[in-house]
Amino acid sequence: ALCPVAFTDAAMRPILVKGHERALTMIKYNREGDLLFTVSKDHTPSVWYADNGEHIGTYQGHTGAVWCCDVNYSSTMLLTGSADNSAKLWNVRTGEVLFTFKHPAPVRAVNFALGDRKFITALDNIMRNDPTINVFELSPNIMESGDGQAKEPLLKITGHTGKINRAIWGPLNKTIISCSDDTTIREWDSETGKQTRIIEGKHSGKIVDIQISWDYAFLISASKDGSARLFDLETLESLKVYETDRPLNSAHISPLPEAPYVVVGGGQDAMSVTTTSSKMGKLDAIFFHMVFEDELGSVKGHFGPINTLQMAPHGRSYASGGEDGYVRIHHFDPDYFTAEETALKPSFEQ
Repeated sequence: ALCPVAFTDAAMRPILVKGHERALTMIKYNREGDLLFTVSKDHTPSVWYADNGEHIGTYQGHTGAVWCCDVNYSSTMLLTGSADNSAKLWNVRTGEVLFTFKHPAPVRAVNFALGDRKFITALDNIMRNDPTINVFELSPNIMESGDGQAKEPLLKITGHTGKINRAIWGPLNKTIISCSDDTTIREWDSETGKQTRIIEGKHSGKIVDIQISWDYAFLISASKDGSARLFDLETLESLKVYETDRPLNSAHISPLPEAPYVVVGGGQDAMSVTTTSSKMGKLDAIFFHMVFEDELGSVKGHFGPINTLQMAPHGRSYASGGEDGYVRIHHFDPDYFTAEETALKPSFEQ
């Protein structure tokens, strides 16, 4: 079925946020969508007002590129993972380090569990280290003191044969879902560490990002093979595929039922732009209809590949972080919210 919805970036004036010296690696909204946390290869995580891009502060302490971040339910704690072989837990408001969790390899992914009593870290497979997911328990009074905090993980999970790019908790903390350079998505039992299910053969390239929809119904993946895939989170059945002409780095699902869209971003790195594409690397964010799989429009602006993007929890805006060191915050114009309803109305009503 052809989808009649289409929109352009003509009216969406972005807010340009320049606070990092080097490429963005991950951006993350808090639960309310009023704060935006950004991490990059310049060692210094930052926090911004998501509405206007105003800089609130930075978190000083890492000595290597910061690959990932997550913020807890109440926006009191920030978790970051870095190439300096550590994960740090920060007090969001004061910027102080609450605890440093040392690891034997760079930390590529971090994620708080529901309830904020546990979190996971995923390790790189360099320095003769197996790709590992660690489950840590947080001390109940970690905000006051790090004295009672365990340094070692409760559980170590191995099984991937390539670098783990994302690891996230499944519904009700019963499972952990991870994606890897080995082109698989795997589900693990969070208590035993045993692999319960695997998705293989769906992507032909490295899977660099997975994100769960806000209602925990779907999982979306982004791969270097140029496609994003939508999975049923309960059955892990592949439902939809969104094909593009570029390697993808990130994909996210709109939280609004009246705007059933998916946004994806990526692009070729500078080294391969001149040899493979006349269209300058294809650096725009692309919107697809979640159900019909049709490309609806794209938003240009970045001067390098989009490394990370996320829709705000309220669905009224989205942000993207690029290799160019910029974060772009886009607030959707009113047409975006009504396009679906208008398109599906019978012509005599319009």
